[in-house]
Amino acid sequence: MKTAFAVDGFPTRGGADQQAKPVSVQFQVVEADRGDPLSKCVEEALRIYLGTTGRHEVTDLHRLVIQEVERPLFETVLKHVDGNLSNAARILGLTRNTLRKRLTDYGIDRGR
Repeated sequence: MKTAFAVDGFPTRGGADQQAKPVSVQFQVVEADRGDPLSKCVEEALRIYLGTTGRHEVTDLHRLVIQEVERPLFETVLKHVDGNLSNAARILGLTRNTLRKRLTDYGIDRGR
């Protein structure tokens, strides 16, 4: 299975004399298989991403990964439970208030 990853607008810095600038990177992970755990897919995507940044200093990687994973996680779970916030929160292990806030932060509609 081929899994495509696209990362746009991720801030990186060159040398100490350069300001942060956005970088657009698109790549495919071709080694991923349906039997591979999610962690292997993420590891491979990060390895390739870091390999494409060249000499640029990568910053805010944790935020980028969380945003790239959390949004589709919430959207997929909400679809699975037909937009039921209580069920989604239970599956995710979050309180309804926390889930509500994160959905608002991402601009995700509950789909009801």
